[in-house]
Formats: sequence, C-alpha cells, structure tokens
Amino acid sequence: MLSADELLAGSALTHEVSVPPDLLGAAAPTDGTVRLRPLTVRDLTLMSRAAKENDQLLSALMVQAALDDPRLTLAQVNALPVGLLEFLLREVNRGSGVTPADAAVPNAVADPLVRAAHLLSAEFGWTPGQVAELTLGQMLVHLELIRERRDAGA
Repeated sequence: MLSADELLAGSALTHEVSVPPDLLGAAAPTDGTVRLRPLTVRDLTLMSRAAKENDQLLSALMVQAALDDPRLTLAQVNALPVGLLEFLLREVNRGSGVTPADAAVPNAVADPLVRAAHLLSAEFGWTPGQVAELTLGQMLVHLELIRERRDAGA
C-alpha cells in the first residue's frame, strides 16, 4: 500500500516541456523549454472560486500556478499569445492528470445523463450549473415535455 507521503510526493514533481518554436516568435531560442508542476486539488479549488465562471481567467490562473520556471505574473500570462497560452494549458492539464483518456470523451458523450443535460441546455438555454441542480425526476419531466412538443410539431 502507498503511504500518504508517497501519494503526496507527486505534487512536488516537475517536468520540462519543449515549446514549439512557431509559438515563440523569431527572437526566441529554438530549444525553448519551460518547467511545469502538476496542479493540486487545492490549486484547482482556489482558482475555480477566484475565476467563478470566467474560463479565460481560469486558464490564465492554471498556467500561472503551474509554471515553475519561468515564473510569470498574471498580467504576463494574460499578455501571452493565445496559441502559446492554449499550448501551455494543454500541457498543464496533461501533467496534472486532468486530460481525459482517449476513450473517456466518447464514453461521456454516450452517457444518458450527459445527453439529457446537453439537450436541456440546448432546449432551454440553461447553464450546466442550472441543469446540475435538477433532480433526476425533474430532468425526466422536462425531457418528456420536450418529446411531446416535438411529436406534436412533427
């Protein structure tokens, strides 16, 4: 069995990532690397609270927190080109273990509750948070009403 210290040791690991030269511009070195650390549950919780529903701010906070070398301020992260920020965010997610496995997305899309939540969001303009607050019974009633309305219009 793993000890608590062994489980927590992973959060102290860092890894170097080579940044594609085309994302850095002509003046940058061709072998540019950055050092990233994995995000912890605490990191993600604090960032989610700070960013609320602002995905751009959440992305910037995630990259800022994970960049071990070089260290950047939030203003500097926000000044990065969008392509570079997106690349770094993908690497942060991969290094933190939050990138879904190849089969996870198709499996999630096939899940009946995911499909129902998507349909309710699309039909009523509800946010994912609003759909998540519904009970299973409420979801079923709304789905039945959508089906009846579509059958009547067909």
